[in-house]
Amino acid sequence: MKPDSYAAYRQRAVWQENRLASSDENISAKFDWRLVGLFRPYIARYRVPTLLSLVLMLVYTALNLANPYLIGVAIDDFITRHDLPGLMTISIILLVVNIAMWLAQYGQIWTMSWAGQQILYHLSSDMFKHLQRLSLSFYDHTQIGRVMSRLQSDIDVLESMLSSGLLSMLSSLIALVGIIGTLLAMNVSLALLSFTVLPVMIIIAAFWQRYAQRSFRRTRAAISMVNATLQENISGMRVIQSLVREDRNRAEFDDLNAYNRDTNLEANRIAALVLPLVEVVAAIAIALTVVYGGMLVAQGKLQVGVLVAFTLYINRFFDPIRDLSMQYTQLQRAGVAAERILQILDMPVELQDRPDAQKLPAIQGEVEFRDVVFGYNSDVTVLHGLNLHIKPGQTVAIVGPTGAGKSTIAGLLSRFYDVRGGGVLIDGHDVREVTQHSLRQQIGIVPQEPFLFSGTIRDNIRYGRLEASDSEIEEAARTVGAHELIMQLPQGYETPIRERGRNLSTGQRQLISFARALLADPRILILDEATANIDTFTELLVQEGLRRLLHNRTALVIAHRLSTIKGADSIVVLQAGRIIEQGTHEELLSRNGVYATLYSMGFRHTEAKAG
Repeated sequence: MKPDSYAAYRQRAVWQENRLASSDENISAKFDWRLVGLFRPYIARYRVPTLLSLVLMLVYTALNLANPYLIGVAIDDFITRHDLPGLMTISIILLVVNIAMWLAQYGQIWTMSWAGQQILYHLSSDMFKHLQRLSLSFYDHTQIGRVMSRLQSDIDVLESMLSSGLLSMLSSLIALVGIIGTLLAMNVSLALLSFTVLPVMIIIAAFWQRYAQRSFRRTRAAISMVNATLQENISGMRVIQSLVREDRNRAEFDDLNAYNRDTNLEANRIAALVLPLVEVVAAIAIALTVVYGGMLVAQGKLQVGVLVAFTLYINRFFDPIRDLSMQYTQLQRAGVAAERILQILDMPVELQDRPDAQKLPAIQGEVEFRDVVFGYNSDVTVLHGLNLHIKPGQTVAIVGPTGAGKSTIAGLLSRFYDVRGGGVLIDGHDVREVTQHSLRQQIGIVPQEPFLFSGTIRDNIRYGRLEASDSEIEEAARTVGAHELIMQLPQGYETPIRERGRNLSTGQRQLISFARALLADPRILILDEATANIDTFTELLVQEGLRRLLHNRTALVIAHRLSTIKGADSIVVLQAGRIIEQGTHEELLSRNGVYATLYSMGFRHTEAKAG
């Protein structure tokens, strides 16, 4: 990729990554209703139950419209004429109509709820799948709480809309059209008089909509910020307590939580305005109908039953309007939620396999960085024309000050990021030309801060190789010196791991991560300051295990401890993204250069403590 195209690509990717925060902060943006069309593939999967629900809705609406007409017939044709048999017949018909209406409504709600839940299932699954495919650069720029807000609370908002709200709105619209047609068929002048209140309804809706969407967008932004703050504070609780930040953080969260409360109260206040206004307008329409219709009855131009039916229709005329008003509130909320969800699905997957990418064959472990240029953004370059060759089975240690680019090298080798210039090759294969899955299957990484998942210790060791037997798991633990420490725990390998392994010491967590890496049997192993958090006693236990772990494997070791570095086949000294020294421990000390200075400043002290 050319540098200029790379810069443009990165600029677009960073812009996409920042959209989550900027969209939360931009409360005045208008919702793009074209986004709803992106849900079409999900709805298309369940078109049959959706169409069935639509048919049942039409049946329910038709039966519901028949009720006032039957009541009018009962008054004019049977009650006024004292026709008891006819009245019994019309009563039975009314009963049958209402039972059928109930059955149709039940079927409608069930089928649509089923389809809605299926759609939400696939939507959540696709979001999770997409989040797994997004490159690490996305997570470097994004607060996880904002992502979780979209994956949880925004999905919840969509649930009620997809399960019932959308169909309810359609039902209300059809009912409204049907009632208007019925009213016009019954009495044109009375119907037109009733419709005079519609402009008032339109004005109310326009005024309300002006403020509603801004308010609902503000509530979604507020909950995103609350979730982001919660996630950050809970994850960083150890630091918070160590720096005695509890009171300060609580005050900051209280301010944010109060903002969330106030925005929701404002949204509810705006939503609550609509229904009472609709009720007032409905009352005016009914009053006009009763006064004018009563005059027509007195003049003999209208039957009493027709007036009663007409009045019932007028009342039902405003039922769908009331429902539309309430559902429109929900639709506005769902619209904002849909927009935020689709922003996640629209995030570009920065690192993708090329169309012609091949599966990486079983490797020997030869690694070459050839004229590698890299930066996390277009403004800053981290590596400048890096050239490094590692032979199969060789252990290479990388040292240097913070920010020199040590961890960047490890990230490029696993292709968590793509180089801006040059290439990273494994056994002569450019990592960009092979599938990521086949590449990472043959590379093991042990980070400085080991991450353990919920489950047992056995589950965590087996995490990267699910088919491994219990004996293989225990053998891997023995090899790295973890077995005896594990057996000292109350439940041994069946000891449950709390979140992130907080019930284990740092050394125990790291040893388990060593065993996990060994069981996966990678040909290339990356130790990213993997012994930095292990105490001296534990380090002595793990050294023999590390030697076995590294045996016959290509290893890239980023470390500060001399015990890990001095046994390396080659030591690379990195500074400002360039290799300034390279050689064995003894060779570099004899040169009396940067490595010798680093050794005299820190490594020697570490060695003395270990001895």
